[in-house]
Amino acid sequence: MSASVFDPYAAVVATSPRQFLYALNPLAKVAGVAPAMVLLIFVRDLATPAAFLVLALATVLVGARLTGRLAALLFGILPLGILAIGVGFSLWVDAALVADTPAVLQIGAWTLHQGALAIGFATGLRLGTIIALALIGGVTTTGPDLVRASVQQLRVPYRIGYTALAAFRFVPRFGHELAVIRAAHRVRGHHGGNGPFARVARGWGYIVPLLAGAIRHAERVALAMDSRAFGAHPTRTERHLVPFRTRDTVFIVLCLAVSAAIFTAFFPWQLP
Repeated sequence: MSASVFDPYAAVVATSPRQFLYALNPLAKVAGVAPAMVLLIFVRDLATPAAFLVLALATVLVGARLTGRLAALLFGILPLGILAIGVGFSLWVDAALVADTPAVLQIGAWTLHQGALAIGFATGLRLGTIIALALIGGVTTTGPDLVRASVQQLRVPYRIGYTALAAFRFVPRFGHELAVIRAAHRVRGHHGGNGPFARVARGWGYIVPLLAGAIRHAERVALAMDSRAFGAHPTRTERHLVPFRTRDTVFIVLCLAVSAAIFTAFFPWQLP
């Protein structure tokens, strides 16, 4: 495979010492933000998720390598998703629940109230914030490191962890196989036109060779695991260690302290 092909399982390294998220244990990045993500499910105000959203974006911008894809996700897809969810949920709010709030838009007998917009955008902002918090570990952690950390620190049986990892590796493999099949069809002149029906016909033509390639790949993976005595012993020696160090504990403590401070400062504890 050429170097230009993106490998989602390649080692993720930082380009600057400032990008500290890559050096943390994957479990520390999960444990640091998981309590806030769970509590945000029960939040109904705007200030609390907004504060967490700013914190998550700042953490990713400071601690991760900013690529074009990540920038498009943070500043394009994520805001548009929050906006779309906010508008959509605003339209679904029962008008009787917000009838005492001012009307923002009225079309015939239908009225959009300010309270409906507040509920809708609070929901959209809450979901967007949970996604942003998940990106702290998601964009700086590889699948193999997460599996290794789970096996080494959480004592997850390696039979489960590495079997799941092998299954996930099938996804990029299928993409490569599909690209090869498409190239072979083009070389043989099996184009078939550009209409929608022609595209559907070409798609059906890809199924059989793709399944055949998947079966061959599965057989090779099974033989490779058997030849390495996978599952023969209760434990397995790790070639790459993912240690849990002092910096990981400090990161978790800081995340929990900042989360508690945000909930204390912004969450409306005194409900009407």
